[in-house]
Order: sequence, then structure tokens, then C-alpha cells
Amino acid sequence: MEAQKKILVLCGGKFAFKALQLLAFEKFICAIGIGKGNHTIIDALEREAEDNNFGFKSFPNTKSISEMRTWIDKIQPDYIFCISFPFLLPESVLAYGENKFINFHPGPLPQYRGPMPIFEVLKNQETETAICVHFMNSKFDEGNIIFNDSIVIETGDTYGKLTVKLSEHLAQVALNTANMLQFANNIPNEPQDETQSYYYEKPDLSDTYINWKRMTAEEIISLINACNPWNNGADATLLGEQIKIISAYLLNESHENQPGTIVSFTNTLNIACEDKKQIAIEILSAEQGIMTASQFIALKPVLAEILN
Repeated sequence: MEAQKKILVLCGGKFAFKALQLLAFEKFICAIGIGKGNHTIIDALEREAEDNNFGFKSFPNTKSISEMRTWIDKIQPDYIFCISFPFLLPESVLAYGENKFINFHPGPLPQYRGPMPIFEVLKNQETETAICVHFMNSKFDEGNIIFNDSIVIETGDTYGKLTVKLSEHLAQVALNTANMLQFANNIPNEPQDETQSYYYEKPDLSDTYINWKRMTAEEIISLINACNPWNNGADATLLGEQIKIISAYLLNESHENQPGTIVSFTNTLNIACEDKKQIAIEILSAEQGIMTASQFIALKPVLAEILN
């Protein structure tokens, strides 16, 4: 019987944990490397590595990547899996072996290249996303595709909910890939279609900001969901105040108000949108902290009198 393939996993934190647990249970992992990450996560992974006799190394910054090739040469893995690893691997590291490095990208490729595809697919109102398994080259997210494994985006999915679902799905995808590598000599793959490719940079304020005059109610809800919880909500201006909207839903009532104005208050703040629809804000964040719509209104007695 052929010996079990040894897999070194390079990861970036909690998103990879379920995959690490499953790969370890099935005896595939020989070492773990983590890029950046907080001390709690690094310490937890290091303890797990020690308990299971795995190799372990932390790569806290880009300079530390210069030590990676020597470490890999010492461990001699059959394959290297990358799961949300934050740094680009240079040619000197990738030269360890052709088609030895496999990345698990939490979005469909080549349409959603970049560091935060989960945010982008939600903001763009996609109905499904994917874990894309692909060989790596010296550019982010551009290596030949092995397969895209799709997953449905459900109504109401937030960044947090979809991240958890993808993390759970990734575990099985990573195990399936490991088993495929165990029994297949040649892994089918194909170049990415560059005519379909798009690279999304990490979102900034212009990407997370609600433009009441230009965005439809559905677009606003999608942005709010895409920003919860990683950005603590979508950025917005309301009553001249900078806030973050954390939770809201589409209100099936028309209006004749200016976009961005408060139409009414019914335990939710009901805001006019440019397409004559409304959104109902449930939870938001202001200078005073995170609060319900009712608590926000209570801070503005004059407005409360008008709305009531």
C-alpha cells in the first residue's frame, strides 16, 4: 500500500481550523505554518502541533518568508496547502516542486481574485460562491484551477455567517483534495480565463459607505450584510451623524421622501432609499456605542416626538 502523503499547511488563522482538524484526524498533516495571526491563535496552533508531533513555524511578516524554503526542505512534505495564508510566496519557495503548492481560495476564480472575496460576493448580490482549489504561482490567485466547489449564498447571509459556512465546507474540500492527491498521479487542471478575471483590492471606506442617493434598497442591505461583522457594519450618514448600520432588512413599503431620510419609527428606523423602497434598521453603532434603533431614537427626544 502506498504511504500516506504528507501535507504541510500554511494558514492565516481561524478560517483554517476546521480543515486542520479534519486533515490531522485523517493523518495527512506533517507541519503547520501560520502567517501573522494573534498570539492566542499562534499559541493554540503551536500546542496542537506539539501534541501531535507536527512541525510548526510562525511567519509574522514578509521578511520571515525568507526562512520558509529552508524549513520546507527540512520537513520534506509531498504537498503544501495554503488556506488564507496572508503572504505571497516567492519563486524561491515555489521552486520546491512543480504543482506542489495548492491554494484554497474562498471565492470563485478568476472572477473574484483578491484578499476578501466573501465581502465582494455579498456586496455584489451573488447567489452562490465557491472554494476554488488551484495550483499556486508567484502571483496572487492566478495559478491553474483544479476545481471550483460551489456553495449557495442564502438570503440574510452576513459576512460572518458565510465565513463560517465556507470554513466548514472548506474542511471537506481540503480532505477531498488530499484524498485525490493520495490516489492520482496527475491532477487535472486548467489555466484561468483572463477575460473573466477581476482582482478586488482590500475594501476601504469608499467600498463600505452607503450612498443613499445612488444605491437601491437591495444594494444597501447587501452592503450591510457584507460588512457584518468585519467592519462593524456599513458606514453611513444619518441625521448628519456618522454611524455604522449593523443589521437591517428590506421594508416592503413605498415612500415619497428624499433618500437617506427617516420615514418612520416602528421599533426600527425606516429609511428612504432612492428606488422608493425603504430599509428598516434594527441595530447600529454610533458614538455612544452599539445600540438598537429604539435606543438610538431615545437619544434624540425631539425626533422621537415627531416620529411618534
